[in-house]
Amino acid sequence: MAELYGRTFDAATLAARTGSLSQVGGVRLVTLADGVERGVRMLEFRTGSGLCFSVLLDRAMDIADLSHNGRAIGWHSATGFRHPGLHDAEAEGGLGWLRSFSGFLNTCGLDHILGPETVPADDYNYPRRAIAGHGLHGRIGSVPARLTGYGERWEGNRCILWAESVMVQAAVFGEVLHLHRRIEADLGGNDVRLSDRVVNAGFVRTPHMFFYHINIGYPVIDEGTRLLAPIQEVVWASHDATGPAQASYRRCPAPLPGGAAEQVWQHEMACDAQGLVPVAVVNDRIGLGLQVETRKDQLPCTYQWQNFQSGQYVMAVEPSTHHVKGNLFARSRGEMIWLGAQESRSYDTRFSVLDGADAIAAAEARITGIAPQPDTDHPVPTGRFASLHNATDQTGVPA
Repeated sequence: MAELYGRTFDAATLAARTGSLSQVGGVRLVTLADGVERGVRMLEFRTGSGLCFSVLLDRAMDIADLSHNGRAIGWHSATGFRHPGLHDAEAEGGLGWLRSFSGFLNTCGLDHILGPETVPADDYNYPRRAIAGHGLHGRIGSVPARLTGYGERWEGNRCILWAESVMVQAAVFGEVLHLHRRIEADLGGNDVRLSDRVVNAGFVRTPHMFFYHINIGYPVIDEGTRLLAPIQEVVWASHDATGPAQASYRRCPAPLPGGAAEQVWQHEMACDAQGLVPVAVVNDRIGLGLQVETRKDQLPCTYQWQNFQSGQYVMAVEPSTHHVKGNLFARSRGEMIWLGAQESRSYDTRFSVLDGADAIAAAEARITGIAPQPDTDHPVPTGRFASLHNATDQTGVPA
């Protein structure tokens, strides 16, 4: 049953009270019409519970806005949601991605993640392309979707809001990778369900890397906001070689002066008996938070990005297929994922709004019951990178 306004409804009892389901919730296709966003197609989801989010069809079906009862959860940067026709991933030494970086969810991949790198491209059997250059976080984030369906559907007494699409990242003498994405939410619900399947639609062995840049902003991110995570150990930190951390990994400061640097951590997470890894970011003062739930066997690594510089002020939870040290590091350890012809990998993620002190307390109890996180603001990284993906050597033969 759909829970709305303090009571439950089936399709008939709700239809009796409305001229159209869109009166209380639904999915609507719109097109942005001004500035750098002009021409971008967007799906607007409203669940009727106060949860609203928008999906950028022309930017890999990523999520732009996410809010609850008018309170923002997702982060916006100064770039706006630029049309992909204005995006040049190869620009600025591979850092062009930053010219379009904004929103709650940014998908990174499909054959490269993290910093710009040049890697071998022998598998594509093209002499003029012995190497492949990759920019920051790969190319998929600027690929428009082919929308295959969207709308609202009653399944028994449950009403599901949904959308599906396919994104194609391809080159002649290069990768041919398809991202099949489905996003769902229940009428009356406070969860967003994201299901992804990455398919090698080509016929040569192709590398695959993948992670989600899940960006949370003000008012959830504010002075005193807490990270709750089943952290077994802190593996790596970007500031480790340059000096002490500017900010705690577990509690947010107020916005820092303009000279503040970003911080990135990698944490080794524990999972529950079902293989699930819940991570929450909570603001106790306003009684609002967000929980991100992934599968350890699908996304074994988790980064935490902190950019508390004034005017940017954001923290991200980043579940990933690979360690934070990147593409060449994964290849050197035999940890690259190689997809053969028509092979695929699937990823299932749930975003849950934590509305009120009781919801926050329940999430905290669940997370701490899996593993207690380090009880210090600045834990010393261990430098131990766990072996991933049944490691193979460079030829794809089990090591």
